[in-house]
Amino acid sequence: MKKILIYIFTVGIIVSGCTLGPDFQKPDYQTPDNYRFDSVKTDSIVNLYWWKLFDDPILDTLIAIALRENKDVLIAAARIEAARVNVGYTSADQYPKLGFSAGATTGNYMGGKQSSITNNFFAYPELSWEIGFWGKYRRLTEAAQADLLSSQYGLRTIQMSLISAVASSYFELLGNREKLLIAKNTLESRDSGLLILEARYKWGVIAEIDLNQSQVQRAISAAAVPQFKRDVAITESSLSILLGRYPNAINTDKNLNEMGYPPDIPTGLPSQLLERRPDILQAEADYKSKNAQIGVAEAMRWPSLNLTGLLGVASNDLNALTTGGIAWSAGGSLLGPIFEFGKNKKRAEIANYEAQAQLYQYENTVLRAFKDVEDALVSIETLKEEIIAQKTRYKAAANAEMLSENRYSQGVTSYLEVLDSQRQAFDAELSYTQTRAALLSTYVKLYKALGGGWLSPEEEEASKK
Repeated sequence: MKKILIYIFTVGIIVSGCTLGPDFQKPDYQTPDNYRFDSVKTDSIVNLYWWKLFDDPILDTLIAIALRENKDVLIAAARIEAARVNVGYTSADQYPKLGFSAGATTGNYMGGKQSSITNNFFAYPELSWEIGFWGKYRRLTEAAQADLLSSQYGLRTIQMSLISAVASSYFELLGNREKLLIAKNTLESRDSGLLILEARYKWGVIAEIDLNQSQVQRAISAAAVPQFKRDVAITESSLSILLGRYPNAINTDKNLNEMGYPPDIPTGLPSQLLERRPDILQAEADYKSKNAQIGVAEAMRWPSLNLTGLLGVASNDLNALTTGGIAWSAGGSLLGPIFEFGKNKKRAEIANYEAQAQLYQYENTVLRAFKDVEDALVSIETLKEEIIAQKTRYKAAANAEMLSENRYSQGVTSYLEVLDSQRQAFDAELSYTQTRAALLSTYVKLYKALGGGWLSPEEEEASKK
């Protein structure tokens, strides 16, 4: 009997080294040779801390706070720790389990019959081991390790998205504050002009319609002030939430026009995007996890071997518990499916289809990543052209407004020309401000799309060597 158990034990160890299911193969996804709208054409990687190129200490501080206190980051960090523990939890199933058992019984009714009073006492450690035939536990551990990697890349994705969201919201806040300032200055100018027209109307110099039209223009700028106040407050609230704090005012040292644009961004080779974007790497890790589950499902179609053993003491007399002979037991059992109407086969088919779906998800993530880069590149290229035109429009409109007011005061033209010039100057300045904020935010989108901007402290240290 002992030899049989030893034989079963040895065979179990050998067979447990077998692993069913396909081994993971890194997806071989072909990428374009270059980006359509890349004007830099370099294979250098993007700057690690790209937001520092804007040279704004306030922005640096806000990003540091967000990375430390944002709730989504803290949630993702906690999930990483849970995934890390799960690797050890899952891996433990492939090893023998050692427990203990102790107890006592007494009575005159045992085995369905009444007899004399009998006492039983026992205490022993017990060893049990379900041998992972066909590599089931090996595949489960592989899946758990892939899930851990996925959660780590998930945190990286959240961190990069957070940095980008903070920077974009910051530029939006600067833009809204600039618009508010424009509206206030315009309102102040309209108030001064209206006072002059009221006086001229009182002395019969101008018609009432000129006064009414001036009042309309003043009301338009007056209505814009609370609108931009609201936009500023809402943007501050959104930015505060990103910082992990209650909505509050955000202090800024610079205005929008003081913010410079970063230099041309080296996009790198398209193939590098697959190694830089954490969402692509996360999708790859998820695919690896699903691929390992195929092996688990395949292993469940075959028998499993359970070995048990105990060594201890047992006695009918508590006083003789430690003086009696050693009690021992050893055994093995083989458990496997015979006929379950194809359930086990379909479990393996489900695992295969889920892995295939995750591979498609990976490919879709890659496609969207390239779209993000191309969209950001063309947006920067066209916004640069647009901002030149907007600046020319703004300067011309401001000059036209001044000339129209002079012409009207000299009686050369009607007030209708003044109104049109004022409206165009106001709209042109707001549009120019909007375009500047959009261009700054698009630089942020490009850095995010390229997968740059954040490394772990260990990776940062390694990059300096």
